[in-house]
Amino acid sequence: MKKIYIKLKYVFFSLLFLFSISCDEQEFLKEEPLDFFSPGNAYVTFSDYQSALTDLYSKIRSLHYEGNNQDPFAHFLATDIAKHARGDANRFGDYDVWLIPTNGMVNYHWTRWYKIIANANTIISNIEMADLSDEEKAVIDAEAKLFRAFSYRYLVYIFGGVPIILDEVTAPKADFTRASKEEVLNQIIADVTVAANNLPSISEVADGKVSNLVAYHLLAETQLALGNVDAAIAAATKVIDDPNTALMTERFGTRANETPGDVYWDLFRANNQNRSIGNMEALWVIQMETDVPGGLLESSGGNGNNLERWAGPVAWLTYKDPDGEEGSLQKPQSNYNSGGRGVSFMSNTDYFLNDLWVSDWDNDIRNAPHNIVRDFIYNNPESAWYDSSSVKYPSPTWENQNWRWYPYPTKITTPGNHPDPVYEDKENQILKSSAGSTYSDQYLLRLAETYLLRAEAYLAKGDAANAAADVNMVRARSNANPVSAANVTLDYILDERARELVYEEHRRITLSRTGKLVERVRKYNKLNGDEIKDFHALWPIPFSEIEANKDAVLEQNPGYN
Repeated sequence: MKKIYIKLKYVFFSLLFLFSISCDEQEFLKEEPLDFFSPGNAYVTFSDYQSALTDLYSKIRSLHYEGNNQDPFAHFLATDIAKHARGDANRFGDYDVWLIPTNGMVNYHWTRWYKIIANANTIISNIEMADLSDEEKAVIDAEAKLFRAFSYRYLVYIFGGVPIILDEVTAPKADFTRASKEEVLNQIIADVTVAANNLPSISEVADGKVSNLVAYHLLAETQLALGNVDAAIAAATKVIDDPNTALMTERFGTRANETPGDVYWDLFRANNQNRSIGNMEALWVIQMETDVPGGLLESSGGNGNNLERWAGPVAWLTYKDPDGEEGSLQKPQSNYNSGGRGVSFMSNTDYFLNDLWVSDWDNDIRNAPHNIVRDFIYNNPESAWYDSSSVKYPSPTWENQNWRWYPYPTKITTPGNHPDPVYEDKENQILKSSAGSTYSDQYLLRLAETYLLRAEAYLAKGDAANAAADVNMVRARSNANPVSAANVTLDYILDERARELVYEEHRRITLSRTGKLVERVRKYNKLNGDEIKDFHALWPIPFSEIEANKDAVLEQNPGYN
């Protein structure tokens, strides 16, 4: 027994000695996640980073198009071009109701854009530790920084100066403070400059991916916001003069041989948005796929891009004919003069529908009956007016039903191109009630906008001749009369942006950037013009963010305290 005891004693002390000289306590206690993702094991290969970037594209698409409420359409509603169609306080129908620090729409945009920034920062912060080539690191860094800049672009024009976060946040933090608007704009320039220098050419990227030209467009816009007009002109010129871009001036794409139609109509037909079909005007196109996992759109309905549902009139079912009979427009239809399966939540203002076209009513193709529908055809066989007369706008019964019928741009829908499952009767183009999505890819940036942006920069420089030349490049494609240099003003350029980019550009962002939001809502929006106040030029900082930021003061915007 004594020998066994002595041997065990030596074994014990030997083990104790080994542990004392070999155990690194910190290393020993370090967690190695084996059954869940963390930055340490999720950001390793080039494929890992591509997956993370794909998620950023998805988040951008979701912010702009997903959901059956006012959040994706908040930058159209209550501006000079669009208003809540039914005229009450719902769906951003009243500034005093919606722009308060506890409103969900306000919080939605703050938190969603900062989520993209947080995810971009995680990508950027982990690049150096990854097993990637220097070229791969540069491209990933550039793409992530473009998304970060794009997010700050929205935040700064909606809220003003906001906290600038450039590093991955790995621990709770409650001491954020607001940077100035100028500081945020300069950070955008820093990020998009990296993106412009390192992203691939537009001819080298897949449909839907950002390129160096997207970065140059955003650089031009931000330099203009800071008053750096020469830098803005130079950046916009990089986009315009690129041999891989051009305004589309001839009919093209999937329905080029159909009538009625024109090149502007072709720009918005299903499957016509991408460069792979020959569209040289597209700069950044949000990709939509129907009935594909992750594609956003479903032929059974759902909360995809509900622009058709929101902006299309609900004239069907209970609209009265001149004899007072209801149901003269029986069913929603998939043709260019019915608006699809609209429900009349958002309508254009009289300014957009009438004032903008006065001098070019019959010649500007953007106002053609197939691009802005103003008349319906009665399709109820029981009506005395069946197929024999149009519902003219305004119609004899319009005053009592004005929220049910209004003209609309056909770019909100896909006439004749709805997926088969949403047809109740495809032969007669009758849609089911489950329709309502817009089944096409969507432009986030288009070359026509770059021309109008450069025109704005030329005008700010005092070069009205070149400003007019750029505006007229866009107007010539639409067969509109040219504008003279003497008549080019910032308001005229904003008018032209409305004619060309309605329901594409986020109008609130443009008006906020130019300092014209309050002025033009008062002038052109009869629903919201009498309630908007000067301080509504900016949104309130969400109260939940101020309350949670307990270790520093996150200042509220004036007017909301």
